[in-house]
Order: sequence, then structure tokens, then C-alpha cells
Amino acid sequence: MSHFQDKTVFITGASRGIGLAIGLRLAQEGANIVIAAKTVTPHPKLPGTIYTAAAEIEAAGGKALPLAVDVREEEQVYAAVEETVRVFGGIDILINNASAINLTPTLATDMKRYDLMHSINTRGTFLTSKACLPYLLKANNPHVLNLSPPLNMEARWFAPHVAYTMAKFGMSMCVLGMSAEFRKQGVAFNALWPKTAIATAAVNNLLGGEESIKRCRKPEIMADAAYMIFTKNSRECTGNFFVDEDILRENGITDFNQYKYANVEDNELLPDFFL
Repeated sequence: MSHFQDKTVFITGASRGIGLAIGLRLAQEGANIVIAAKTVTPHPKLPGTIYTAAAEIEAAGGKALPLAVDVREEEQVYAAVEETVRVFGGIDILINNASAINLTPTLATDMKRYDLMHSINTRGTFLTSKACLPYLLKANNPHVLNLSPPLNMEARWFAPHVAYTMAKFGMSMCVLGMSAEFRKQGVAFNALWPKTAIATAAVNNLLGGEESIKRCRKPEIMADAAYMIFTKNSRECTGNFFVDEDILRENGITDFNQYKYANVEDNELLPDFFL
């Protein structure tokens, strides 16, 4: 019997990238995957819509529910949660993956971008967690996973892009607080962050295109790490700031070449921020 057969997984920003990769991994074991994301028509620079993602989920063996959701809009988030419960009966896992990135120094950060990052990253994570919690509290082995970094309060992680760092650390603060708040009720809150840059559209568009992509790992490393977290007892595995490579090593995986996007040496891989 699979860990995830008929489990319902609500993933924000799951039309592409890491969110979709985690959905596909759990779909292979028969999970119900809710693709809660904004992209309903093809984007000129970004792959995938909620409908193409749903087709991939179904092909992988899961059931898909594509829902158009902007995590900045409270009514949309609550409506998506209610529709999920109507279709699948509950929510077992929430993955707060939706995120906005803008790596600008203070004087180059316009407030529209600042507001975007904080409303999607920090506020969106808080709101979606709040909306899902009444159902997570009823679930067997409920998990919330935020794709956010360890809280590393060193100035070097803030100085180049204060606004972005604050917005991502806000997601991590949700883990810190909610893991303690809901520990007795058995809802796990953990964070997951990659050791190296991951080959996604964001990296391609922001960090130097194809040359940077060659020095990345595939999203599947994050998917396998998330899978490991969700197999653990939610009452015992909470309040952690996991790094993908570390949790896989702890679970017996030692060959990381399978995750490389291109055939490069380990020392050529791009390290991620915040570690």
C-alpha cells in the first residue's frame, strides 16, 4: 500500500517547476493533486498552465484538480480549499510553493515589486495555511511544507536584496511559529530548501540563462526530498528547516549525479542563496 494513495495534496504555484515536480512524484503513488496556480493561458516566457500540469499529473497516475488561484486573493484561496474538499473530501498535505523573486538592492526595488513579493511569499503562505488548517487538523498524518530557507540571520543574506530576503524569511517564520502552535494537534510544519540552484524558469530568466541552467540540479531532487518528509510521522517531524541533499543523505541516497541537469563536476554546481 502506498503512503499517498488517495491522499489529497494542495500545491500552490504547481503549474511548473518544483511545485509540479513534487506533484508528479506523489501522483506516481496515486495521490490527488490540487494544482492551485495562476497560469490558465500559456505565458510567453514560462512553460505550463494549470491544465498542462493536470494532464501530466493524470499521466503519472494521480488524480488532478486544476484550480485558478492567486494566493494574494483571500476569496480565491478559500474557494479553492472548499472545492478541494468538495471533490476529494479533505486535505492531507499543503505545499506552499508559490513565490515571487526580485533580486534588487534597496534603491532599485520599487514598492510594487516589494508588495508583490510580500503578498505572495509571506502573506500568501500565511493565508493558504490558515485556509487549509481546519481540514489538516482532521487528517491522518497532516504535513505543511514551505519552500523557504533556514532562518540564517546573517547580514550577507540580506544586503544584496533586502526585500526578497525578508519575503522568503517570512515563509520560514511561518514554519517556526506554526510548528510550535500546532505541535500538540499533530500538524507538521517544515521548510525545504535546495543546496544548489534548481533548473527552473526562474533561474533561466533571472540568473543567466542556459549557462546557469547547466550548473543546476533538476527539480526532482526537491521532489524526492519532499517525498521523504511526507512519509514521516507528523507528530515527530515538525519545525525543521530541511536542505534537499541533507535529507536524502539521511535516508540512504548517495548518488546525486542523477539530479544534475548537465554533466558537470560537483564543484561547478551553483550554490543556492541562504546556506
